[in-house]
Amino acid sequence: MQNQQTRQLTNGAMMAAVFTVLLAISVYVPVLSIVSTLILALPVAWYSAKYPWKASALFASVCLVLSFIIGGLLSVPLALIHVPLGLAIGISIYYKKSKLFMFMGASIVLLVSLMIQYVASIALFGINVLEEFSAMFDQSYEQTGAMMERFGASETSMEEYNELVAQLQFSFETMLPVLLVLGVFMSVWVLLLILLPILKRLGIAAPKFPPFRSMKLPKSVLWYYLIVLLVSLLSEFEPGTMAYMIFINATVLLQFLLFLQGISFYHFYIHQEGWPKWVTVLVTILALPLQSFTSIVGIVDLGFDIRGWVKRAHEFKGK
Repeated sequence: MQNQQTRQLTNGAMMAAVFTVLLAISVYVPVLSIVSTLILALPVAWYSAKYPWKASALFASVCLVLSFIIGGLLSVPLALIHVPLGLAIGISIYYKKSKLFMFMGASIVLLVSLMIQYVASIALFGINVLEEFSAMFDQSYEQTGAMMERFGASETSMEEYNELVAQLQFSFETMLPVLLVLGVFMSVWVLLLILLPILKRLGIAAPKFPPFRSMKLPKSVLWYYLIVLLVSLLSEFEPGTMAYMIFINATVLLQFLLFLQGISFYHFYIHQEGWPKWVTVLVTILALPLQSFTSIVGIVDLGFDIRGWVKRAHEFKGK
């Protein structure tokens, strides 16, 4: 028992030192900070994967305190992103949760962390990141407009430019919630692709993502999409209202999920045919400009289980 506690303290001190070094590089070294930031959650994830949640939570708290000591307020936002993320990943591994549970849990933790930091920045420092970004956008827009006027742009061109900029700004403000959610989920997915192989090399039995071709969304997603389409046909939402914002965000999110489902079917079919990997890459790239068609493929795949037909056809041919 004594040896186990000693080993736990030793591992904690070692991982805290690794976290401190990675954090210092992320804050003070410009080029290497790109790499160190991507693996900053690694020490917390490693420790949390080996020890229960109470010890892991204490270790995470120590890392947050160290981040303030090392980099002051400048490093705290970075630590508040990666420490809870590493904690969620490690605890999921320790308690043998599925890869989907880990992915969803880490994404929710990261989303909550970002929201807390956003509210805290307004309440404590009076800094609204979104307003600052909007001000930068307006400034860039004004500078571009002034440049166009200096080069002799006509009034018609300036009006079209102003309308385009206003539309882009309105679209961004309307779709901000879904853009934030998709950004968080994509970021967590990329970080898991980086961190989990490293954890395996360090002796942690991390779960493995199933192949993308096996991804199958629940059929409820299709019903949600049909409900949104029906509501859009029966109702008219005034732009700028809360109902309009909810409708647009729900539509974009569901279309994105069905788009992923369509790409997943492409991968599945290519694998069934035994075609080379470069075909998979080419088809995935071509799916981007063919987004509408790919979403339709995803709808058909969910609604009619065409994967089962493809499998039976290959079994019949003896493939």
